Amino acid sequence: MLATNLTALTGADIPGVADADDLVAGLDTALAHGLGRVDDERAAALAAFAGAFAGSPLGDPLTEAVGKVVAGSVGDEHLAALAGGRAALLGAAHDALRGHLDAALGRTRQAWQPPAGASAAPGGLDNLLAGTRSWLRELVITGWRGVDHDIVSTAGQVISALLAVPAARRLAVLLDGLAAELRVASPVSTMPHVPLRRWGDLWSRATLLAHDAGWAATPDPVATVSGRLLVLGVDVHEHSTAVQAQVHGVLEVAGTEPRLVRASVGATKTDTIVGPAVWRLFGDAPVLKAALADRRVLELTDVPLLASGDLLWRDGQARAGEPADPFATARVLLAGAVAPAVPPLDRHPVALAEPVLLEGYRAEATEAGGLAFDLGGARVAVAVDRLPSCGPLTADLVAASSACLGLLRWDAGAWSLQPLAVQAIVKKKPVGAHNGDWAEGVTDAKAAKAYAAAGDSFSVLRERAGRLLRT
Repeated sequence: MLATNLTALTGADIPGVADADDLVAGLDTALAHGLGRVDDERAAALAAFAGAFAGSPLGDPLTEAVGKVVAGSVGDEHLAALAGGRAALLGAAHDALRGHLDAALGRTRQAWQPPAGASAAPGGLDNLLAGTRSWLRELVITGWRGVDHDIVSTAGQVISALLAVPAARRLAVLLDGLAAELRVASPVSTMPHVPLRRWGDLWSRATLLAHDAGWAATPDPVATVSGRLLVLGVDVHEHSTAVQAQVHGVLEVAGTEPRLVRASVGATKTDTIVGPAVWRLFGDAPVLKAALADRRVLELTDVPLLASGDLLWRDGQARAGEPADPFATARVLLAGAVAPAVPPLDRHPVALAEPVLLEGYRAEATEAGGLAFDLGGARVAVAVDRLPSCGPLTADLVAASSACLGLLRWDAGAWSLQPLAVQAIVKKKPVGAHNGDWAEGVTDAKAAKAYAAAGDSFSVLRERAGRLLRT
């Protein structure tokens, strides 16, 4: 990525993004105080939120919803309208940011094609979805500040039942994560700072998924593909109750242009499984883990591909091929790879994660104690706080690097770079480090010793689970 590209990306003010952010912040503040007791200030914020949609298809439903909230008679359909409006505003901000980013990178992107037929929630889930909506309604009527252990515990039965239904797993994991965060924070009234945007995001996404509209916006596979997946890097999303490894790469299929894709594997976990032990949770993906650890091409056969650019990973339909350096892949293919379309529910600034290669920069400390890369006057913050504990990347190694493969993200009103892999000179020797290097075990002797000394929580939990099953 050239300095001119970075200057074009970071130096411009994008109209409308800050306004959308302010409107969403007004709604989120109302959710924190509770829709069951809306004062004049919160009513004005809700009216401004609805007013932004005047003349649009959401205008009348939002005006009605705000009126019902102020009158104290809010129903599920009104909360769905608020969640939909919130998603639409953040989606518009996402589109503006994404368009600016694509223009700066010169990246071609496929257009989103709506599914041919709207799908509804699978049959037999009506009661579970109704229970989900009831809990979500109770949360925002009470307000985040009023949430305590009693309110959180009422979701347990619904979450357990949803987790048992494969088609509802995404909603179940989302609810489980939100409930876990609220449980740790309860009583929320004692928190010095409430994560309004994060909990607002989780609540609105869950509210939409608990309605048929949310299921209809979920893309179905559009094709099966066979070809070569050249890995750029892996982003590990870790939560106390779940973990996901999302691989970013370039897909080569005969007769088509190279395209950017993702392949994800996930698992539920406990908060005691951390660090390199999380890789052991992906026992159903040995081929993917081997390719990450050995930096190899993945040869795919008839793997489903979504319009969003996500491969539905089938480990048995892949094999690790020849070695492939991710930096060489990026230098040769990244600039010309076609980017995927973005599904409606994924249009959110926080979901921006665009693979880029930066070279020829100078790493320097920021006034706030962080790290930034300077490319001849163009400057981008480096999100070293996003480095996963399950890989070899450290802030010091990133600071010593001369090349970085990472994801450009939008966070707190500015662009930042999340490193996935770096090249550096350490003790006069070239060193390459990637997030997936420890997918099959810790390879650094010092880190392996520290990991062994800390104990293997995965093995302990598996042994205890086996003992319980035997009794």
